[in-house]
Amino acid sequence: MLKIIGELALVGAIASVFIVAAQGTAEERAAEEAAGRRYMRTLDEQRSRTKNRMALASWDYQSNITDYNQERQLQVALEVADQDKEAWKETMTYLWHEFEDPDLKRMFEKYSKLGTAALPEDLNQRLISAINNMQATYAKATICDYKDRTKCDLRVEPEITEIFVESSDAEELKYTWLEWHKAAGAASKADFIEYVNMYNEAAKLNGYDSVAEWWLSEYEESDSEEQFAALWDQVKPLYQQIHAYVRRHLRLFYGDQVVSAKGPIPAHLLGNIWAQSWNNLEKFTRPFPDKPDVDVTAALINQNYTALKIFKTAEEFFVSLNLSGMPDLFWERSIIEKPQDGRDMVCHASAWDFFDGEDFRIKQCTTITSAFFKTTHHEMGHIQYYLQYKDLPVIYRAGANPGFHEAVGDVISLSVDTPKHLRVMGLLEDGPDDLESNINQLYKMGIDKIVFLPFAYLLDLFRYGVFRGTISEEDYNCHFWQLRETLQGVEPPAPRSEQDFDPAAKYHISADVEYMRYYISYIIQFQFHRSLCELAGEYTSGETERLLSNCDIYNSTEAGNALGKMLQLGSSKSWPDAMEALTGQRKMDASGVLEYFQPLYEWLKTENERTGEYIGWEPSTVQYCTPEQRDNMENSEFRQKLLKYSGN
Repeated sequence: MLKIIGELALVGAIASVFIVAAQGTAEERAAEEAAGRRYMRTLDEQRSRTKNRMALASWDYQSNITDYNQERQLQVALEVADQDKEAWKETMTYLWHEFEDPDLKRMFEKYSKLGTAALPEDLNQRLISAINNMQATYAKATICDYKDRTKCDLRVEPEITEIFVESSDAEELKYTWLEWHKAAGAASKADFIEYVNMYNEAAKLNGYDSVAEWWLSEYEESDSEEQFAALWDQVKPLYQQIHAYVRRHLRLFYGDQVVSAKGPIPAHLLGNIWAQSWNNLEKFTRPFPDKPDVDVTAALINQNYTALKIFKTAEEFFVSLNLSGMPDLFWERSIIEKPQDGRDMVCHASAWDFFDGEDFRIKQCTTITSAFFKTTHHEMGHIQYYLQYKDLPVIYRAGANPGFHEAVGDVISLSVDTPKHLRVMGLLEDGPDDLESNINQLYKMGIDKIVFLPFAYLLDLFRYGVFRGTISEEDYNCHFWQLRETLQGVEPPAPRSEQDFDPAAKYHISADVEYMRYYISYIIQFQFHRSLCELAGEYTSGETERLLSNCDIYNSTEAGNALGKMLQLGSSKSWPDAMEALTGQRKMDASGVLEYFQPLYEWLKTENERTGEYIGWEPSTVQYCTPEQRDNMENSEFRQKLLKYSGN
């Protein structure tokens, strides 16, 4: 390894000397820049081929988890890493810091970061194997049924997910929660530790102190963590009002012995295995239960929707905006339903770019539900982004920042989920648009969108601490639950220890997916939505006649053209430039969220005051840290960062 590090350092040092020493004539610099431009074209073609190879091998493995496909993916990854390393060495011989063309400099700067290929082959192999092992553990994890302990083939999708949708038996939910976290979480701890160690080595070889700094660099702002914290400060009061309201209804439903009046909410009672969205509680917590329920799932089933029809419906929405339809290869090669051949596969919905400008796919185990109706629009939003920037150099084929990609699909879903659009699609009967119905709709959105924010925020706060070493492997679970209690106001259903490793029971932890992107996306999608609605003539800020929450941009070519122009930038410009192109703003801002949910916020404040609810939460009485861990944490660097970035 020292040899590799020395080799990389030497190349970088030589390049630095050249940069400082270069005093050539203007003609020489122009010739160097022209050579750099030719080299970029060659490198772009090479990267297109290697990224295509990687995507194909990864697709084969995730869509059919076998030892052969795992080994094949590993071999391809190692071969591509060697090719990337050789290309990086050549890239670093160019005096790109002196180039006058800002676009060329941006491409060289992006290529100057080698990525995990900087690792020696044996360490890179260990990193890839650790991630593959965690993914396989997650994908293959099964538990036994609470009511029939001889039936032990329950997977997270669809069986466990359905239990949390349908069951209101606290003991069944507790059992299922504990068994899943043991099967998918605890079993991955050793691989996670290996992953952290290898990934941090790669970060250092790329010039970062840790993976945390590497991930944050994707946001291209020196104060990103402070910006994330400021966004949380904006939305925290709304979240606390929802939390207090839901806790009251859970207490009324399950009793004071299960849910306390002032404490955190037990995680297993929130209608979702990760307690990241609470929309399955809507059926007994709806503010105005006498108002008709918007049951899109029933309408989809009654109208004989299939997975293919859901996908075609989503495609038609994008076409109505003057955006692209799905290419033929998409329909030929996507997996939109779980194959019935008994294979193990990663069912988590995902969109894929194969970097050849032609092949784009979605892998999704669709069932006919309202959730998958929205998920399909979301995943197709990723595909739309791919299609819009497919002609850019490969290095620019990404979102303006990681959150942009996630926001694009969701901003479409904000229109798709409105009563107005559902009526147009024939999925909702005509009915009154009165204040009470609107509060119900906003509440339904709030226990999906708003309650997700602290969960999404804390997942990477946890990993930042892990990567930086402010959270040691002896304290992983303790710190994870400290974050969940502090930010989310939830507690585990039973005492936890370091024999548990609950973070890995979430797919994105096991699959090495940076998660702050989702937090950011759930903020900026409302910025995008507000601007698109104004362009579509559907909304004007300050106007009380039309609500932002009932805006539908369907059939608006004005909105679609503006969205398309932003998507076509990919990552060729910094994200503030992309943000400004659509919204006129250069900062991420939660005012769109607050504007959207303002009627709900006012109603919740009044309702919680009426019932005397405690806003916030007192410390949990469930032990997830030992007394020694709590003492050590009190003055730790992690604790100080937690207080700083949680707004406490």
